[in-house]
Amino acid sequence: MRGQLPRRAHAKEKEASQPSGVGCSRRRAMSIISGLLSRRVGLVLVLVLAAVAAAPASVLAAERTKTKAHHDYEDALQKSLLYFEAQRSGRLPHSQRVTWRHHSGLTDGMFDHRRQVDLVGGYYDAGDHVKFGLPMAFTVTMLSWSLIEYGDDVAAAGELGHALEAIKWGTDYFIKAHTSPDELWAEVGDGDTDHYCWQRPEDMTTSRQAYKVDREHPGSDVAGETAAAMAAASMVFRKTNPHYASLLLHHALQLFEFADKYRGKYDSSIAEVKSYYASVSGYHDELLWAALWLHRATGKAEYLDYVVENAHEFGGTGWAITEFSWDVKYAGVQILAARLLLRGEHAAHHRSTLEQYKAKAEHYVCACLGRNTADDANVERSPGGMLYIRQWNNMQYVTSAAFLLSAYSDYLAEAQVQCAGGGGGGGDDEAGVSAEEVLALARAQVDYVLGSNPRGVSYLVGYGPKYPNRVHHRAASIVPYKHSKEFIGCTQGFDHWFGRRSSNPNVLVGAIVGGPDRWDRFRDNRDNYMQTEACTYNTAPMVGMFAKLHRLARQEREQASAAADV
Repeated sequence: MRGQLPRRAHAKEKEASQPSGVGCSRRRAMSIISGLLSRRVGLVLVLVLAAVAAAPASVLAAERTKTKAHHDYEDALQKSLLYFEAQRSGRLPHSQRVTWRHHSGLTDGMFDHRRQVDLVGGYYDAGDHVKFGLPMAFTVTMLSWSLIEYGDDVAAAGELGHALEAIKWGTDYFIKAHTSPDELWAEVGDGDTDHYCWQRPEDMTTSRQAYKVDREHPGSDVAGETAAAMAAASMVFRKTNPHYASLLLHHALQLFEFADKYRGKYDSSIAEVKSYYASVSGYHDELLWAALWLHRATGKAEYLDYVVENAHEFGGTGWAITEFSWDVKYAGVQILAARLLLRGEHAAHHRSTLEQYKAKAEHYVCACLGRNTADDANVERSPGGMLYIRQWNNMQYVTSAAFLLSAYSDYLAEAQVQCAGGGGGGGDDEAGVSAEEVLALARAQVDYVLGSNPRGVSYLVGYGPKYPNRVHHRAASIVPYKHSKEFIGCTQGFDHWFGRRSSNPNVLVGAIVGGPDRWDRFRDNRDNYMQTEACTYNTAPMVGMFAKLHRLARQEREQASAAADV
């Protein structure tokens, strides 16, 4: 039957070429487990950075050359923020710019058989219509982090208002979903029934069952990530809307306490999420992640104490990771902890543990650079230079890596030190990596997304002359509601729209699709959901990156002009 869900991650590869409603939100649980187990380096050996000879000068020069591509980062920034409007659920505002979308999900939570709760709003994560709390919260965390690091750059490009709206659309929903101190609604809609249908969100006939975590059914991962999102967002709104910022921080504090006190994986409490967003890495990374964001938002030492005291038990200083995603937060945790060390924002008794976090942060950075001594401790590259983790929606790892690398390069530059290597000690040595080199890789990954790749394809939809036209996305692939309000049924969408060979009638501007395979190959077909479906957390890290690179490109032009005048 069209739209039937492959039940296990390892079965998905065989079915990838079949017409299906399955998309980006179906995770590679088994492959993530394998990757994590192979990375438990901290329990087996200490990795040392390879000598400079392992990265010949010609390779480094080639990396720098890639960063010289000329892209309109301002245009990319503007487009990236449009995408979040296309993913909105609920009653759309008058300011809605993506006009081929209309109101949807207006009764979410209202008809739950247990109780009525207002769960209208939030985001659809990808090309389907389930609202999954864990990836939605991660999306908001990354949007907020983008503004915390590069908010001035976003404002200079004239996009601060739209960026704040994108964050608030998510946090307004989280406030609704957090109905009591120890209760969080973590999902609306049922993935199985949703994927039997190909409909516009305005026509939804699928289940809108709501699922929650509470004391008896804990979900430390989803509660922890939502706490992180609200803590980070509270910092974003502190100047423009201090009352709202205080409200967000209040919810963040309660959610973290709930997540820590009643520990458990949310996919053990909500069985319906296992086939879609299973918490393969567990919840320890989210607890550390949330504590670090609360420390940054409040300045209270108790949260840093928590991160230090639980560093070993929770794997923060044990896991040497080569990916960062909606599920696996360890690299983000380690880089945030390293920031505190580099900036000296810690007490003396924190230093030793923070140095261990920094060593693991450097392992991630150097893995992306291919500079760790063990080959299996490095991230694979495609022939065109794309960081490659796995075939299903690989772009999520590319964009998140670009952001982490950029942020870490800023922290390094500010402290005037060098990355000392994967798993090794600290210090400034000849085998180190400069902040400039770290940023060059981040920029090269962004440029790859924008079209500096062997196919010359921009994987940011709507940007450049060549981009995916058949994105695996229900709303984008069907005639817009404003042009035809005639109801489109569950299977009717498959019969009349899914199988069309023509381009989507609506351009999903700003979406970053799953992207090419390890050999830079990409097939722009609607049924190729592993490559053509986009997710909110693919685009979220790029908001900050596009803003920063727009500033750097402007500075480079000014410097070139000044040099020409001399």
